[in-house]
Amino acid sequence: MNLVELSEMTGIAHYVDIMAIFMPAGNAQPKSDENVTVTEETFNKVPVWLYVPKKSSKTRRRALIYIHGGGWCMGSPDSYDYLTRLIADRLNAIVVSVDYRLAPAHRFPAAFEDSYAAAKFFLQKEVVDQYNVDPGRICVSGDSAGGNLAAAVTQQLQEDLDVKFKPKMQALIYPALQTVDLDTPSYRDNSDMPFLRRKATARYWSNYFVTDKSLREAMESNTHITLESINLLKFANWSNLLPDDLKKYHVYSSPKKGTSEFLKKYPGITDPRAAPLLVDDERLAKLPLTYVLTCMYDVVRDDGFMYAARLKQAGVQVVHEHYDNAFHGMLSLVTWPIDLSLGQRMMGYYINWLNKNL
Repeated sequence: MNLVELSEMTGIAHYVDIMAIFMPAGNAQPKSDENVTVTEETFNKVPVWLYVPKKSSKTRRRALIYIHGGGWCMGSPDSYDYLTRLIADRLNAIVVSVDYRLAPAHRFPAAFEDSYAAAKFFLQKEVVDQYNVDPGRICVSGDSAGGNLAAAVTQQLQEDLDVKFKPKMQALIYPALQTVDLDTPSYRDNSDMPFLRRKATARYWSNYFVTDKSLREAMESNTHITLESINLLKFANWSNLLPDDLKKYHVYSSPKKGTSEFLKKYPGITDPRAAPLLVDDERLAKLPLTYVLTCMYDVVRDDGFMYAARLKQAGVQVVHEHYDNAFHGMLSLVTWPIDLSLGQRMMGYYINWLNKNL
């Protein structure tokens, strides 16, 4: 991570371009195997990888719409092929892996719009019939930035009157869910943890909205919030939403109020499509069964905790799986050259939960 930052500082290449080297950029083609047929399709002008199990099914199949992580700037269905292929095989389910447009070339709300367009397309009667999917057994899922997109997509699907078939559940893996406070206990305690540093998180957030170094610096110092958006802090007030063992010795203080320049220029910063935690309880109450996975050593850990707590308060059934000895990105560290046994176990528990509940 230090070398990546140094490379950008010396003008070798943009931070995102260098980081993308470590995550396949989507150049590979989908490949079928003895268990799953994989094809590249287009759902409402959005490219997706479609996984169809070769095993027969006496009933309509389950389905999962998966939205990959990568800070809205990296990643592709290719880089998540191991996970999505495994889900399709083990659950004997249709899997749609969305290949949304990436920042900084494509700013917010491009990633959301692509993810939403693909999900809405798949939830049409003629489409679920075409793929022999049970419309009552569809899940929207994603990790990290993909967890952010999955949460935002699920919220909007619940309120879209044109969508007849609603997801049965959502599964969010270490999601980043709010933009108003980048100084929660998890941001403080895990500022230099792998694989998501606090500074990198501010960089990804700012790149999602605009190439503006001043916004990134303001987010790093937590001075990007203004009086106009101070009312949103109640939705992300960790002093009321975190368990005592996570608050520990930390003292809550409202983020330092900065200039109104950023929100005037980039109103998407507090748009619920970018920050799903920033919606009222009435909207949260409409959401389906929710699975949230969090890791102790993760800057966005508290986002997941706060979302789970608010969903429970709103009457939503929530399963919150927390790992005390894990860090961000664990489900991506299960293949060569880094194959962590804990990551394999976490992936296994996640897939087993899907199998039991979907």
